[in-house]
Amino acid sequence: MRKKILLQMVCVLFSIALIAAGCAPGTQGGAGSEGGTDPADEPDPVYISNPITQIDMADPHILRWEDSLYIYSTGGKISRSDDGATWTEVGNVGIHPSWGTAGAGFWAPDIVKIGDKLVLYYSLSVWDDPNPGIGVATADHPEGPWTDHGKLFTSEEIGVDNSIDPCVFVGQDKKVYMIWGSFRGCFGVELTADGLGLQGGLDYARANKVLVSGKAGPWDGSTFEGSYVIYRDGWYYYFGSSGTCCEGLRSTYHVRVARSREPLGPYEDSRGRALAGNGNVGDTILANGGNFVGPGHNSILIDDLGYYYIVYHVWVNEGGEGKGRYLAMSRLDWDDEGWCSVFGGCPGKRVIAPYLEKAE
Repeated sequence: MRKKILLQMVCVLFSIALIAAGCAPGTQGGAGSEGGTDPADEPDPVYISNPITQIDMADPHILRWEDSLYIYSTGGKISRSDDGATWTEVGNVGIHPSWGTAGAGFWAPDIVKIGDKLVLYYSLSVWDDPNPGIGVATADHPEGPWTDHGKLFTSEEIGVDNSIDPCVFVGQDKKVYMIWGSFRGCFGVELTADGLGLQGGLDYARANKVLVSGKAGPWDGSTFEGSYVIYRDGWYYYFGSSGTCCEGLRSTYHVRVARSREPLGPYEDSRGRALAGNGNVGDTILANGGNFVGPGHNSILIDDLGYYYIVYHVWVNEGGEGKGRYLAMSRLDWDDEGWCSVFGGCPGKRVIAPYLEKAE
C-alpha cells in the first residue's frame, strides 16, 4: 500500500512538472504504449497537431465506420477522416426536433451501432433549461439520412434534473444501457434491445434508475457530466467531465475516470472512492496545460494497432484570447493495474495519429 501511494505521489509530481513546463515533451503515447502492438511491427507514425480543427466541435463523439472515422458534435455537425489525421466537415445530422423547450438545440450526440442500424442519441436543451430531454434517431450510414424517432424522456418525466449528455453502450451481457445527466447526478437505465425505448417503459425506468455518479440536487461542478463508458479486460471504465466547460480561458473542465465490474456501477477510482453520491472523486487524467484550457466531454477510439485515443474539445489560448471549443485528441496509456493516463496529464501539442488499416 505504501509503495502504491508513493508511486502515485511521484506520478502526480511528475505531471505537475510537465504541466508547469507547458507539457514540453509535446508528443503523446509513443510506440510501445500499453495496448499497442510490438513497435517493430508498426508502420511509421504520422503526427498530427492539437487542436486538430479550428472550428467549434463541442462534445465530440467519434465513430469508426469501415475505413473511415466520423465525429459528431453539438449542433449536429458531422466530420469525416479517411486517414486518421485530416478531417473534413461532410454535413449535418439534419434533424430539427420540436418536442422540447422553445428554442432548444441539438447537443452532445452519442452514436451506437445496434443490430444493423446506427442509433443516435441527442440532448435537446437551451442554457438553464428547466426541462431538457433526450431523443433518438436512426440511420443506415454515418452521413444519414437520419430518421428522428422523437424523445425518450424529458427531465420532468424521468425525474432527473438537467437530463442531457446521453451515453449509450452495449454491455458484455448484450443488454443496452444509457447513462445521462449533468452536474445534478448522472443516472443509468437499461434500454430496449433495439435501443429505441426504455426497458419496462417510462414509469419503470423512473422508479428503477440507478445513480452512477454525483448526486441529485443543486448544480455541483465537482461532480460529472459528459459520461462515457468503455469495457476493457473485465472492467467498465467511466469517463466524466467536471468543472466549467464554457467560460473560455476561465474554464475549469477536466476529465476523471473510475471503473466497475458492472455496467451501471458501483464505479470507484484507484483510491476506492465511490462516484455515486460524491464530488471531487475519480482519477484526473486530462486537465489544463500549456496553452490548452478546459479539455473535456470526451469519447474513446481504439485504432487498428490497439491504441486507445481520448477525443475531446478544448479551448486554446491565442494571445490571451480563448478560441474554441476545438477538437483535440490524446493517446491513453495503461499501467499494470489497469488504470489509464494521458502523458503529462494535459493535451500534447503533437500526437501520433490513430492508425486505420485499409481493406484490400
